[in-house]
Amino acid sequence: MKKKSLPILEDITITGIAAEGKAMTRINDLVCFVPYCVPGDVVDLQVTKKKHSFMEARVLRLKQASSLRCEAVCPHYGTCGGCKWQVLPYPEQLKWKQQQVEDNLTRIGKIELPTISQILGSKKIYQYRNKLEFAFADHKWLTTEQMKAGIPFEPGLGFHITNNFDKVLQIDECHLMEGLQNDIRNGVYQYAVTHNMPFYNERTHEGQMRNLMIRNNNEGEWMVVIVFATPLDDNAKGLLEYVHTSFPQVISLMYCVNQKMNDTIGDQDVLLYAGQDHIMEKMEDLQFKVGPKSFYQTNTDQAYELYSVARRFAQLTGKEVVYDLYTGTGTIANFVAKQAQKVVGIEYVPEAIEDAKVNAKLNGLNNTKFFAGDMKDVLNADFIAQHGKPEVIITDPPRAGMHEDVIKVILNAAPKRIVYVSCNPATQARDLSLLDSDYKVMAVQPVDMFPHTQHVENVVLLEKR
Repeated sequence: MKKKSLPILEDITITGIAAEGKAMTRINDLVCFVPYCVPGDVVDLQVTKKKHSFMEARVLRLKQASSLRCEAVCPHYGTCGGCKWQVLPYPEQLKWKQQQVEDNLTRIGKIELPTISQILGSKKIYQYRNKLEFAFADHKWLTTEQMKAGIPFEPGLGFHITNNFDKVLQIDECHLMEGLQNDIRNGVYQYAVTHNMPFYNERTHEGQMRNLMIRNNNEGEWMVVIVFATPLDDNAKGLLEYVHTSFPQVISLMYCVNQKMNDTIGDQDVLLYAGQDHIMEKMEDLQFKVGPKSFYQTNTDQAYELYSVARRFAQLTGKEVVYDLYTGTGTIANFVAKQAQKVVGIEYVPEAIEDAKVNAKLNGLNNTKFFAGDMKDVLNADFIAQHGKPEVIITDPPRAGMHEDVIKVILNAAPKRIVYVSCNPATQARDLSLLDSDYKVMAVQPVDMFPHTQHVENVVLLEKR
């Protein structure tokens, strides 16, 4: 049976912003999701998917640009899967993020809410990240137009195409991080190509050049980690020496040989080639040691704003026992420690807990304790009896939110206040509804960490009823 062709829709006006950074409109009572549009655009659309309750489409022609539309800065806009909102002015981005928080807490949470505070925008809207990760590919991804134009398949170094683990878009210029990362990445690429170093193939698992990670701090210091798929040979050593001599700003040059079937290096040895095995981040009078495997918020300036909100909501007087759940490398725990009697941090990843202990010692904090393990297993009545009943719980879970068992333990612990930091207002809203029996939401503060994307952080203060 011949597959039914999907229609072309003409002169459609985009009306709003939806999930996953897509724009939206309504067509005959069906919601239609369209990427790379802004409200007010008039477009011709090719429907790509049609279900009973929604459609998806791509733009064939931009017939009339919205008065809101601005020019994208990045030359890869529309092909790279990131920064989908570049054509939407930043004040409009903040408006839609604010709306996203309000809609999720209202529609999913269905709880009594105070007036939601105005979102805190990012001071930098470009070059705000302190970490980028790139992948090598033996054949860079080409658009249909590029293939028709006869552009040859060549090795590539850049970002994975959305939903395609084995396809990599060659990145020549990225505005998410300070410009030196472009020089480093392009220099590594040219050296590897010139010396015929084979790039990795994710399907056959053949090749030498696999991944590149670049980090920096506000002091102008850089870390570079090159991940090889084969043991070091003369070319690999030559590449490391090239980076070492060409970029004096790189004070931490490391490498890893990853021969697994996946790209993660959390369980791999990362070895030092030159300099030191870390860079330092500063926040107020605190210092944080950041290694190649360390988690640290990727927008340094906004991390300070986010943690400042969390600390303000905690209302610490110096007498409280504070539990910091999903503590990561202990950044929030250490950030609030001087205002608390004791801080107990819990995190699933053992390596992160070791980083948290190092950072506490580095800053002369002797009132912090850190524990590794699954939150729902570690945080129980015996643990609370041993380490003290918390007056304040700060929780910053992953996008999936908190396990129901964790919520039950929090309710049994009955702290005076809960500060809930979330990177996903939808799962946060679900969890708030489960806490609503015992806790009332007193304040809500959205914080934008990632300009030009749909992602938004949100901090909620709950007080015991």
